[in-house]
Amino acid sequence: MITKEQIISLAEEALQGTDRYVVNVLIHKGNVIELFLDADSSVTIDHCVEVSDFINEHLDREVEDYELSVSSAGIDEPLLKVRQYQKYIGKDLVITDKEGVKKMYRLVSFNDAEMTAEEAEQKKYGKLTKVIYHDAKTLNLNEIKEIRPYIKF
Repeated sequence: MITKEQIISLAEEALQGTDRYVVNVLIHKGNVIELFLDADSSVTIDHCVEVSDFINEHLDREVEDYELSVSSAGIDEPLLKVRQYQKYIGKDLVITDKEGVKKMYRLVSFNDAEMTAEEAEQKKYGKLTKVIYHDAKTLNLNEIKEIRPYIKF
Protein backbone atom coordinates (compact mmCIF):
# COMPACT_ATOMS: atom_id res chain seq x y z
CA MET A 1 0.00 0.00 0.00
CA ILE A 2 1.27 3.46 -0.90
CA THR A 3 1.48 5.69 2.16
CA LYS A 4 1.13 9.42 2.65
CA GLU A 5 4.64 9.51 4.12
CA GLN A 6 6.04 7.78 1.03
CA ILE A 7 4.45 10.37 -1.29
CA ILE A 8 5.62 13.28 0.88
CA SER A 9 9.16 11.91 0.95
CA LEU A 10 9.30 11.49 -2.83
CA ALA A 11 7.74 14.90 -3.45
CA GLU A 12 10.16 16.63 -1.06
CA GLU A 13 13.06 14.91 -2.82
CA ALA A 14 11.75 16.16 -6.17
CA LEU A 15 11.35 19.69 -4.78
CA GLN A 16 14.84 19.99 -3.26
CA GLY A 17 16.59 23.20 -4.26
CA THR A 18 13.34 24.98 -5.15
CA ASP A 19 11.03 27.32 -3.22
CA ARG A 20 8.18 24.81 -3.65
CA TYR A 21 6.90 22.58 -0.85
CA VAL A 22 4.23 19.99 -0.03
CA VAL A 23 1.05 21.37 1.52
CA ASN A 24 -1.05 18.22 1.73
CA VAL A 25 -1.46 14.67 0.46
CA LEU A 26 -4.77 12.85 0.31
CA ILE A 27 -5.02 9.14 -0.48
CA HIS A 28 -8.48 7.91 -1.36
CA LYS A 29 -9.89 4.43 -1.97
CA GLY A 30 -8.37 2.68 -4.95
CA ASN A 31 -5.00 4.41 -4.44
CA VAL A 32 -6.23 7.72 -5.84
CA ILE A 33 -3.55 10.14 -4.66
CA GLU A 34 -3.88 13.93 -4.57
CA LEU A 35 -0.72 15.93 -3.89
CA PHE A 36 -0.97 19.68 -3.27
CA LEU A 37 2.03 21.98 -3.65
CA ASP A 38 2.69 25.62 -2.87
CA ALA A 39 5.69 27.91 -3.27
CA ASP A 40 7.08 31.14 -1.94
CA SER A 41 6.74 32.43 -5.51
CA SER A 42 4.31 30.39 -7.65
CA VAL A 43 3.51 26.86 -8.80
CA THR A 44 3.10 26.25 -12.52
CA ILE A 45 1.72 23.31 -14.44
CA ASP A 46 5.27 22.43 -15.47
CA HIS A 47 6.30 22.26 -11.79
CA CYS A 48 3.43 19.87 -11.09
CA VAL A 49 4.36 17.70 -14.08
CA GLU A 50 7.99 17.51 -12.89
CA VAL A 51 6.94 16.28 -9.45
CA SER A 52 4.41 13.85 -10.92
CA ASP A 53 7.03 12.42 -13.29
CA PHE A 54 9.55 12.07 -10.45
CA ILE A 55 7.08 10.18 -8.26
CA ASN A 56 5.99 7.97 -11.16
CA GLU A 57 9.65 7.07 -11.82
CA HIS A 58 10.06 5.93 -8.20
CA LEU A 59 6.85 3.93 -7.79
CA ASP A 60 6.21 0.64 -9.56
CA ARG A 61 2.76 0.31 -11.13
CA GLU A 62 3.45 -3.40 -11.61
CA VAL A 63 3.58 -3.78 -7.81
CA GLU A 64 0.73 -1.43 -6.98
CA ASP A 65 -1.66 0.43 -9.27
CA TYR A 66 -2.43 4.06 -8.41
CA GLU A 67 -3.74 7.32 -9.83
CA LEU A 68 -1.67 10.44 -9.07
CA SER A 69 -2.84 14.04 -9.32
CA VAL A 70 -0.39 16.85 -8.53
CA SER A 71 -1.67 20.43 -8.33
CA SER A 72 -1.10 23.73 -6.62
CA ALA A 73 -2.92 24.50 -3.42
CA GLY A 74 -5.94 26.46 -4.62
CA ILE A 75 -6.54 30.08 -3.65
CA ASP A 76 -9.91 29.04 -2.22
CA GLU A 77 -8.36 26.36 -0.01
CA PRO A 78 -7.48 26.89 3.64
CA LEU A 79 -3.88 27.66 4.51
CA LEU A 80 -2.45 24.49 6.08
CA LYS A 81 1.22 25.38 6.56
CA VAL A 82 2.60 28.37 8.43
CA ARG A 83 5.01 28.87 5.52
CA GLN A 84 2.03 29.78 3.32
CA TYR A 85 1.31 32.88 5.42
CA GLN A 86 4.33 34.76 4.00
CA LYS A 87 2.51 35.42 0.71
CA TYR A 88 -0.43 36.93 2.58
CA ILE A 89 1.33 39.60 4.63
CA GLY A 90 -0.59 42.81 3.96
CA LYS A 91 -3.53 40.88 2.50
CA ASP A 92 -6.94 39.95 3.84
CA LEU A 93 -7.71 36.56 5.37
CA VAL A 94 -10.90 35.02 6.72
CA ILE A 95 -10.08 33.45 10.06
CA THR A 96 -12.41 31.02 11.82
CA ASP A 97 -11.73 30.48 15.51
CA LYS A 98 -12.29 27.22 17.43
CA GLU A 99 -15.83 28.37 18.34
CA GLY A 100 -16.72 28.77 14.66
CA VAL A 101 -16.69 32.60 14.59
CA LYS A 102 -15.45 33.97 11.24
CA LYS A 103 -13.80 37.37 10.95
CA MET A 104 -11.78 39.11 8.31
CA TYR A 105 -8.26 40.30 9.15
CA ARG A 106 -5.29 41.83 7.33
CA LEU A 107 -2.14 39.86 8.15
CA VAL A 108 0.68 41.99 9.57
CA SER A 109 3.20 39.36 10.74
CA PHE A 110 3.45 35.79 12.02
CA ASN A 111 5.67 33.19 13.61
CA ASP A 112 5.20 29.50 14.43
CA ALA A 113 2.91 30.18 17.41
CA GLU A 114 0.97 33.36 16.65
CA MET A 115 0.11 36.03 14.12
CA THR A 116 -0.44 39.75 14.31
CA ALA A 117 -3.43 40.94 12.31
CA GLU A 118 -5.70 43.94 11.96
CA GLU A 119 -9.39 43.14 12.26
CA ALA A 120 -11.25 44.31 9.18
CA GLU A 121 -14.75 45.74 9.17
CA GLN A 122 -16.74 46.20 5.99
CA LYS A 123 -18.88 49.34 5.91
CA LYS A 124 -21.52 49.83 3.23
CA TYR A 125 -22.08 53.28 1.76
CA GLY A 126 -24.93 52.74 -0.68
CA LYS A 127 -23.54 50.48 -3.38
CA LEU A 128 -19.97 51.08 -2.25
CA THR A 129 -18.26 48.93 0.38
CA LYS A 130 -15.24 50.22 2.26
CA VAL A 131 -12.99 48.13 4.50
CA ILE A 132 -11.83 49.74 7.73
CA TYR A 133 -8.93 48.18 9.63
CA HIS A 134 -8.67 48.37 13.40
CA ASP A 135 -5.61 48.20 15.63
CA ALA A 136 -3.47 45.10 15.24
CA LYS A 137 -3.88 42.30 17.73
CA THR A 138 -2.12 39.02 18.39
CA LEU A 139 -3.92 35.78 17.52
CA ASN A 140 -2.70 32.48 18.93
CA LEU A 141 -2.53 29.87 16.16
CA ASN A 142 -3.72 27.18 18.63
CA GLU A 143 -7.04 29.02 18.90
CA ILE A 144 -7.64 29.15 15.15
CA LYS A 145 -9.63 26.47 13.36
CA GLU A 146 -9.12 27.66 9.77
CA ILE A 147 -7.48 30.43 7.77
CA ARG A 148 -8.50 31.16 4.18
CA PRO A 149 -7.49 33.90 1.79
CA TYR A 150 -10.22 36.50 1.31
CA ILE A 151 -11.09 36.51 -2.37
CA LYS A 152 -12.31 39.83 -3.78
CA PHE A 153 -14.30 39.89 -7.01
